[in-house]
Amino acid sequence: MKCKGFLFDLDGTLVDSLPAVERAWSNWAKSRGLDPEEVLGFIHGKQAITSLRHFMQGESEEVIQEQFRLLEKTEAEDTVGISALPGAVELLHRLNELSVPWAIVTSGSVPVAHARHAAGELARPEIFITAELVARGKPNPDPYLLGAEKLGLKPEECVVVEDAPAGILSGLAAGCKVIAVNAPDDAPGLDKVDLVLQSLAALQIEAGQDNEFIISLTNG
Repeated sequence: MKCKGFLFDLDGTLVDSLPAVERAWSNWAKSRGLDPEEVLGFIHGKQAITSLRHFMQGESEEVIQEQFRLLEKTEAEDTVGISALPGAVELLHRLNELSVPWAIVTSGSVPVAHARHAAGELARPEIFITAELVARGKPNPDPYLLGAEKLGLKPEECVVVEDAPAGILSGLAAGCKVIAVNAPDDAPGLDKVDLVLQSLAALQIEAGQDNEFIISLTNG
């Protein structure tokens, strides 16, 4: 594969935040008398406000926003157990070494995304797309279209790296190449992605020509 830039999801792609996510949402579900498993089955890859509106249908926007603020505070403060996923730190270092343009494109809000990024001890991107910057979150194409635009690239020149079904669909809808990592076997759109990986450690990046970069797999 060849590309001119990378667009990375954060949770489940660069950092393992699953324990913190599940703690926050399970407790929220229980506080509302909802089935935690049903809630956890819906939320991944989506903006928190989207999930809250889904499970709080019929309630006022004021009440939903109040719940959002409480949940956001919980998620931003609870970073116990969050760490970089295998290969993530090394891959970002390699991209910086080669001056490859890259961005993080997450469904999380600024407080939550920045807390988890810091907990993972990852290199900081010049472009950090969060929920506040897009009206329509994943699985709509808007987040990745904005990420490509901020990098100064066309969507088809970018590779999206995603784990969640909503994010995979978002990248495909944006017209980007897509690498799925740690994605569910039954994820919608998985048959349309360019590469399916179990770990970012499998990726090898080299400089090509005309501002392009070559993506291959390590022998190991």
